[in-house]
Amino acid sequence: MVGLDQMMSSSSPNRGSKAAGSNSRPSSKDGSKKNIWSSLLDGVANGKRLPEKNLLVLGGTPETQREFLETFSADPSLVNEKRKGKKPPIANQFALGYTYRDVLDADQEDTLARVSAYLLSEPSPSFAPLLKPLLTPQSVPETLVVLLLDWSDPWTWIRRLREWVRLLRSVLVSLDDETKIVMEETMTEWRDRKRGMDASSAATGGLSNSGGPVTIPLGPGEWDEGLGIPMCVVCQGADKIEKLEKDHGWHEEEFDFILQFLRTLLLKHGASLIYTTPFLANSLQSLIHSSLGIHSLLKRQSLKHNVIDRDKILVPANWDSWGKIRIIREGFDMEGVSTAWSIEIQDPPEPIDQPAAGQPGENTDSADDGSSAVTVFEQTIKDPKRETTIAHPSTTPRDQLEVESSDMQGFLEKQSEVLEELKKKDDKDRASQPIPQLEMSPMDDQGRVNEHIGPVQFNMGGIQIDADDMLKKLRDREASRSQRKEGISSPGDEKAHNQALANFFAGLVKKPGGSPRGSPSA
Repeated sequence: MVGLDQMMSSSSPNRGSKAAGSNSRPSSKDGSKKNIWSSLLDGVANGKRLPEKNLLVLGGTPETQREFLETFSADPSLVNEKRKGKKPPIANQFALGYTYRDVLDADQEDTLARVSAYLLSEPSPSFAPLLKPLLTPQSVPETLVVLLLDWSDPWTWIRRLREWVRLLRSVLVSLDDETKIVMEETMTEWRDRKRGMDASSAATGGLSNSGGPVTIPLGPGEWDEGLGIPMCVVCQGADKIEKLEKDHGWHEEEFDFILQFLRTLLLKHGASLIYTTPFLANSLQSLIHSSLGIHSLLKRQSLKHNVIDRDKILVPANWDSWGKIRIIREGFDMEGVSTAWSIEIQDPPEPIDQPAAGQPGENTDSADDGSSAVTVFEQTIKDPKRETTIAHPSTTPRDQLEVESSDMQGFLEKQSEVLEELKKKDDKDRASQPIPQLEMSPMDDQGRVNEHIGPVQFNMGGIQIDADDMLKKLRDREASRSQRKEGISSPGDEKAHNQALANFFAGLVKKPGGSPRGSPSA
């Protein structure tokens, strides 16, 4: 359309000059005709222009960012086959990524808005110049910051949240005055919305008896540190809560502490909080749409808080308060945590994976005396793997289920030494014990064995053989053979030997109950 307007404006002088030389219509009428076309074209363009919304997705990995976009784009009630498979690609492998999504109405036909998603995984100060152009006086009112956390490492949440807030503050401070004014107006609008109501109904506001708008005073710890842009914290992978409970021995105290800590900090920024589980229905889409001001023309979407189900937590913006946080579990120091957080977010961002000095929870923060909110959190919610690495065996918690394995070669060397010691002990015990002696030999004692087992017979090739008779004949044969070897044999002995063999085979043939080989057995 811009190109069309330019062509029309560039061609109109030539047409006016021709008209002046050929007695055509006055040029004033040509100018009015041009204005009519421009207004018509602009009206059609404005009618088809989609509302532009922006999501600034911070944290997570390329995979978890894609998971968030899939959950945000999913429609649990209807799938339009015509649009299926036409989702735009996601470019989020390096530095600042980008993609977009069209938000469809309940009938999946009308497009309500186009959401541009900018994705950044690491809170490095080097990426601050990439975020600055995204925040303009026009884009700030239509932008929502989404911070992704994951239940695979909840002990890093507060440190990550702190570094992202520090990075955002460093970017927002560097913006021009016009953008800062718009940010202040945006935060004022969010802060003044009536709690517990949708943005559409909150915009009308309540009325007092005098007819003026009702102003609800802010409670302690609310909107102390507004960032100038609405923020939503999404804790992904809530199905891992059960794994933390079974594998690492976590209890309700740990989960309640995490929830109280997060809600206390997010209350200062006016941010919302939600726990999500992959492939399960949740209120993420409704929360994002409500935060961006996207409302269906056909179906009213309700957004209700949930602070009971530990894997389906939903805390909308402007709903929470210290009183609601305190009842989760007594003993939580909201005042101390809130004050410490306001102090430490003033510093510039630091690397998240900085080496810990000493035990878990200790770090090189300026407030390493225990007053840092990050330190307080990490002293209570510890990394189970790091805890087992540095813990002394005598001080290891009884509910600790993980142990750190030693080096393979060192383990085998120790086991080899243990096996050698056991072998020596066995040899020593074996040498000290007397060798057991048999009281009798079944070959020598004929009486006692025969009393118990009786005559031993077996069938050999169809011939029934008496084992006792066979043994006796073998002994006789061995005796005659030994005599022959000693040189005392004589022709008569040889004859006796042959006679013995003949008698042996004759006995095999004539054994009662047997039959000669080759003949049918009786």
